[in-house]
Amino acid sequence: MTAPFSPTDPPAADERVPFYGERFQRDATAMYAQMRRDHGPVVPILLDGDLPAWLVLGYREVHQVTEDSELFARDTRRWNQWEEVPDDWPLMPYVVHNPSVMFTEGGEHRRRAGAIGDALSDVDQFDLQRSCEQIADRLVDEFAGSGQAELISQFAQRIPIAAVAGMFGMPESETPDLVRDVALSLDVGPEAMPAYARVQEAMARLVERKRAEPGMDVPSVLLEHPAGLSDDEIVLDLLVVTAAAQQPTANWIGNTLRLMLTDPRFEMTLTGGRASVGQALNEVLWHDTPTQNFIGRFAARDTRLGGRRIRAGDLLVLGLAAANADPNGSLGPDVDLQGNRAHMSFGHGEHGCPYPAPEVAEVIARSTVEVLLDRLPDTELAVPAESLAWRPSVWMRGLESLPVRFTPAYVSGR
Repeated sequence: MTAPFSPTDPPAADERVPFYGERFQRDATAMYAQMRRDHGPVVPILLDGDLPAWLVLGYREVHQVTEDSELFARDTRRWNQWEEVPDDWPLMPYVVHNPSVMFTEGGEHRRRAGAIGDALSDVDQFDLQRSCEQIADRLVDEFAGSGQAELISQFAQRIPIAAVAGMFGMPESETPDLVRDVALSLDVGPEAMPAYARVQEAMARLVERKRAEPGMDVPSVLLEHPAGLSDDEIVLDLLVVTAAAQQPTANWIGNTLRLMLTDPRFEMTLTGGRASVGQALNEVLWHDTPTQNFIGRFAARDTRLGGRRIRAGDLLVLGLAAANADPNGSLGPDVDLQGNRAHMSFGHGEHGCPYPAPEVAEVIARSTVEVLLDRLPDTELAVPAESLAWRPSVWMRGLESLPVRFTPAYVSGR
């Protein structure tokens, strides 16, 4: 065990904490708490390949970093470690620069993010809810008669991208390949970059079709937006929207179903009541947020943060889950979570999820969870709760599987 927090400048070689491996996969929450005790709100870490970075654990410090996009910038080309990064670095998909909205800064970022926000604002959320209910009904129909299902692969993973495909005006026939490739592109492994390239090709074909035959959909709005986006810009920004919608929303659905199936507050009572789906969705964002950590921000100049000296070009990893759990932040021991949306799960500031993206994600998650519980109200876990396993990642929080059983039901016909 290291000594109590007393920062050195620069951090000693043995002070840096390896930010990978089984320790985080077993109990990340306990690891974050220990790191906070030993190192304070800003922790010197080693990423895969022992590349140095900082993990920002404190709620106030994450707020500070995300609020100041000039000092803590987004362009990954600022990183001072590029000479040490091998071509096959497993985290390359998170840092390789491209001219999408994800890595733009200043006025250019506001131009691109504003267009995305306007396009998403044009999505009728009532129509989206009906569409998601229909998608969920079709998926439930596939397993309702069997009395058992695996709700991650058969349900949660298949819903967000189908909803996005509808918002994008994509043919349903292209959805299965898109689901596979988006999932691979967000993972850490050799298939990530080839999968990303395939998703990019799919978006380029989509934009070309919408240029020729516009419709009532997100790409068509972007093509006509006064920001004057090029086709290449739209393709890249649609990729960002797709990635942000798919895995985080799928994990949000899966983590919410897990909570509702393991917490007695959400059990169906004799009068047919249960704690609300909305309450469960919000609690998951606090305690099991789908995006645990995010790469990142890059210091534009030498500065100080949380008692640490940060040098120009240093990489800061945003510890969103740890910030949510910070006892010195918005979630104190006596805070009521009901209606409390001060979490960092959607980021914050200029580079947080643009409005109304969080509302769109919530419509997708809430409507589909409600359909499942309405259709199969006696759903229960088919395995002990303690045997449920999280996917091995320090970046995303999602279950490997969620096997359930229920009274077999007829297909809906809806």
